[in-house]
Amino acid sequence: MFPIAFHPIYKHPLPEGHRFPMIKYELLPQQLLHEGIARQADFFEPSKLCSDEDVLRVHNGEYLESLKNLTLDKRAARKLGFPLSGQLVERELRIAQGTIEGCLKAMQHKVAMNIAGGTHHAYTDHGEAFCLLNDQAIASRYLQHHNHAEKILIVDLDVHQGNGTAEIFQNDDSVFTFSMHGAGNYPFKKEKSDLDIALPDGTDDATFLDELKQHLPDLIAQEKPDFIFYLAGVDVLSSDKLGRLGMTLEGCKQRDAYSFSAFAKAKHTSKSFIPVQCSMGGGYSPDIRHIIDAHANTYRVARDIFN
Repeated sequence: MFPIAFHPIYKHPLPEGHRFPMIKYELLPQQLLHEGIARQADFFEPSKLCSDEDVLRVHNGEYLESLKNLTLDKRAARKLGFPLSGQLVERELRIAQGTIEGCLKAMQHKVAMNIAGGTHHAYTDHGEAFCLLNDQAIASRYLQHHNHAEKILIVDLDVHQGNGTAEIFQNDDSVFTFSMHGAGNYPFKKEKSDLDIALPDGTDDATFLDELKQHLPDLIAQEKPDFIFYLAGVDVLSSDKLGRLGMTLEGCKQRDAYSFSAFAKAKHTSKSFIPVQCSMGGGYSPDIRHIIDAHANTYRVARDIFN
């Protein structure tokens, strides 16, 4: 099995002309089925909304209450990038639950994917940049709380720094945050991850991959994680409207292939493999085909390496 979290609510209605390509959440599952990368049986719907108990291990109560009651002040609501609504909050809770349930499936099947997620700009007490609740942070705390993992590694290769994730886990040695991102991209005020690799504008495939190979295997060996989260944003493409790197579609695929291979080869002291959960993150190329092709490649290489 190749577990993939998906729910129709992922494709949320937005005002006409909105810059976020919400259609990708409808098209990507179709493309995976069309190409035979996934079967219908691989998809699962999150069984419920993420509970307050699980959210509150990461986000504070006042923030969660203001989301659920739709009482965020106007300035905080504008930072989200989406019009705040009950359906949007339900969507975010469903995505976070998909990541949690994906983690449990990864413990059986080595890897699990979420068609959405990678909401790494959500902080303890606020959201921003299309991120309301930090799905991989919530799932990390879930795993630790239920004694499924002690040490966690978050590998964030989206073009934007995982600023919310860095803030949530600052001064916490049980979760190692690694962010490799564009130096000139949002957020313009960066947080401090445990390891940040900031790349100059126009970074090409070879340079990106050289940096990744220089750090990732040693990092896994050094931290000895019980669980790995991977954020595979495809906004590293040169065509991306919100990214400033120079990667090709093939380079992005090689990034994913190298990362998944490093995860699959990693040794654990007491288990035969280290489970991996992958959320999609960003992708804002003007041609939706570039976004779907790049995301589909992530699934293709994950399936080939782990199955």
